[in-house]
Amino acid sequence: MHSALRRLIAACALLLAAAAAPAQGIESVLRPGELIRGHAKWDDDCAQCHVRFDRAAQNERCMACHQDVGADVRQHTGFHGRQRPQPCRGCHTDHKGRDARIVLLDEKRFDHAQTDYALRGRHREVACSQCHPAGRKHRQAPADCASCHRRDDVHKGSLGNACADCHGEAGWKPARFDHDRTRFALAGRHADAKCADCHRGGALRETPRECIGCHRKDDDGARGHRGRYGPKCESCHGTQAWKPHRFNHEAETRFALRGKHRSAECGACHTGALYRDKLGSACIDCHRRDDKHQGALGRDCQACHGERDWKETGGRFDHDRTRFALLGRHRDVRCADCHRDTRYRDTPSTCIACHRQDDRHRPSLGEDCAACHAERGWKDVARLDHDKTRFVLRGRHRDTKCAACHRSADYRATPTDCAACHRTDDRHAGTLGPRCADCHGEAAWKPAPAFDHQRTRFALRGAHAAPRIACRDCHADAKHYRDTPRDCIACHRRDDSHAGQLGERCEACHADTRWLDVRFDHARARFALLGRHLAVECGACHKSKRYREAPRDCDGCHRADDRHQLRLGSACDSCHNARSWRLWSFDHARRTRFALDGAHLKLACERCHAAPAPRGQPIAPIGGGCLACHQRDDRHDGAFGAQCERCHDTGDWKRIRHRGSETPAPRAPS
Repeated sequence: MHSALRRLIAACALLLAAAAAPAQGIESVLRPGELIRGHAKWDDDCAQCHVRFDRAAQNERCMACHQDVGADVRQHTGFHGRQRPQPCRGCHTDHKGRDARIVLLDEKRFDHAQTDYALRGRHREVACSQCHPAGRKHRQAPADCASCHRRDDVHKGSLGNACADCHGEAGWKPARFDHDRTRFALAGRHADAKCADCHRGGALRETPRECIGCHRKDDDGARGHRGRYGPKCESCHGTQAWKPHRFNHEAETRFALRGKHRSAECGACHTGALYRDKLGSACIDCHRRDDKHQGALGRDCQACHGERDWKETGGRFDHDRTRFALLGRHRDVRCADCHRDTRYRDTPSTCIACHRQDDRHRPSLGEDCAACHAERGWKDVARLDHDKTRFVLRGRHRDTKCAACHRSADYRATPTDCAACHRTDDRHAGTLGPRCADCHGEAAWKPAPAFDHQRTRFALRGAHAAPRIACRDCHADAKHYRDTPRDCIACHRRDDSHAGQLGERCEACHADTRWLDVRFDHARARFALLGRHLAVECGACHKSKRYREAPRDCDGCHRADDRHQLRLGSACDSCHNARSWRLWSFDHARRTRFALDGAHLKLACERCHAAPAPRGQPIAPIGGGCLACHQRDDRHDGAFGAQCERCHDTGDWKRIRHRGSETPAPRAPS
């Protein structure tokens, strides 16, 4: 009884002492234990955390100090904002002593998806301490790639901090970079090249885009040009393969390569700088040291020499066009028998000069050997006459009766031109003039072997050359040989399957070797082939031979591939590229005035661009304001205006953000 009384008296004394001390309340006397070190300054001020007789008000006091946690709870973001509502003291209980831990986190069982940064890919395997170092709050861990991967950045910051544009969470390597979106699209063999082959030392922006920047070692090699042909490698080389080159010497220059010129090395003729040292197109410019005539025959080497072989001259040189036509046995004589010197112009053209040892008359009959002797044989002496006149008899003329030409006794008055005797044989009715000998020979009037079509304005080559084509195939009327058209379409109009749509310059694509051999460079057309287009058959785009009717816009061929049904317009190339239809990319932030963020990032394009594009426009226009898409979501019926973003954000339409805790959310008028 006395002990109980003493305890009651002691308790009353404590209460009286507490009432008497102004700096100490009943709460301080009855506190269950010391606060943690971070809260130690509030040991004597319980009101900082507690409200008398109102336990629920404690949460507001906690979040008033821990403002970042309070913001997460109100906005339903972060780890605390995603938890079910519960008192703070349910997880964080204080009054356990200065060194107590009131934040208990099981890192092995913690679900990171409940935070603002969900772990994916290789991030799932990373230890917590690598991103959350000791001494720092977990929420202070950076969310950008560069903060953790700065030492992995081989680009040294030259490409900025948007690492996720190329690297993924499944692995830092390899990178998923679309090179076609740069100023240097990869085509041909470039698509298979390793990044390091061009980007030395990880530097990307400073990588050269001209060919010589990477292929200088190919140009400086044993078979390279060593800089003599300049830096424009693409003039001859293509992206499909460095060798062989694709330079068309006939189309790109004024000197077509034929014969041995085709196999000659470029450096054999182009010994200097390609664009600085002008190279002549005359034979003598390259073959001066091969000219054994020492310039005596001029610069027209091709008159005797051919492109198949420099020493092959016999079949090409027409001696009949010189001052000494070769006839009879002269045709079988070797050149050296008469031309003792390579300066051919100094060779005498008189008979006695070569036949002095054959002259048995020495020189009683003079030096005019041809008066009696003929080219068929030195011993074949004429019966006098005709060889000594102005009209030497050759060929069929030798068998002709004298009266056939000499119609009167005055033989000297007999005309010597062909037309005088062969007028009735002239099927051309005089349209080709009186010089019948240009085509017809004395051996026979038919055929006309002496005519060299190569000397006309239309040289016969390829399929045009005999015997593949007869004269009458082009010359339908013998009276109008000179009027025969020379353009391809005149003879090949019925072969023109393009119905005249591509014009009349057939030679631009077809060759005279064979009509079906087409040499068309699509890169010179209005639609250059790139990416997957290179492997597409012609018939896939050109449904008929009227090639110009083939559409050039993507929609013309890919309408069936357009899953948007023209709601995003017909400018497919704004998102898709030629490498693959499925490789598409569109940067909404840079190419439009409406950057996508929050929930907009996950929306399909058709959710906003629902209407088909108007005629003549690439895409149906939509307003840039929220109400353009969220008109039916506006529960306020326009009472708060069109600036929805003042209360709503792009993360979640139903999540309302207030300008301050003291300002309530606007309420729609009743």
